[in-house]
Amino acid sequence: MKFNLNMVLAALLGTIFVLMTVSFVSEAIFDPRLPETEGYVIAVPETDASGAPAKVEETPISVLLASAAPDAGERVFKRCQACHTDTEGGPNKVGPNLWDIVNRPVASHEGFSYSAAMKDYANGGETLWTYENLDAFIKAPKKDVPGTAMGFAGLSDDEDRADLIAYLSTMSNDPVPFPEPPSDETADAGSATGDGSGEVAAPAEGGEAAPAATDGASGDADAGPANAESTTAEPAPDAEATPPGSAESEQPASGQ
Repeated sequence: MKFNLNMVLAALLGTIFVLMTVSFVSEAIFDPRLPETEGYVIAVPETDASGAPAKVEETPISVLLASAAPDAGERVFKRCQACHTDTEGGPNKVGPNLWDIVNRPVASHEGFSYSAAMKDYANGGETLWTYENLDAFIKAPKKDVPGTAMGFAGLSDDEDRADLIAYLSTMSNDPVPFPEPPSDETADAGSATGDGSGEVAAPAEGGEAAPAATDGASGDADAGPANAESTTAEPAPDAEATPPGSAESEQPASGQ
């Protein structure tokens, strides 16, 4: 009887030992690494006071090009080689040859059949492939030119896109200089007013806002009313003493 009890206890202890050993080994192999705080982080886009999503400020291409590397852009261009050539006199492929692309009129390369959307974007040859236009198109082709036949999804990475554009600028016998990045003073003035003008436009008669006065704008017929000063003409002291036609002379020019 005592012998049987010892066997039962030994079996029980052996079972417990095996179970504990398996438990320890399992935890060592399959460590769950639980997070410090339970739950999932839900990213909510920032909104302004009106409830609209906050506008993401984009870095101008002039700033990106200041630190761009054409050598790195050559490596990025390998993604484009299936559809484009970049050599002088190179053939058209799925896309047109990109030699001398900077400041070239849109949809103007000889021998290539452009889509209707790209021809509309070209505006009869008036639209050029400036650095700014190249930046916007390469970033999101179908967003910048809806209906384009270009199947490339775009380059969202600012550095890669700037490097690629810097490389394309070297594919020319007369490379176009990079645009000057805005100065710190200009950027500060633009952020203070929201439009970069550094001045607050005075309201014109009729409740509409008149454009802010800029240097050299006095001779531009499209720049707004001829009288851009914030002060208005003093009213006549006596309506009967006002000579005929003087009220019309007080009105600003229409600018048409």
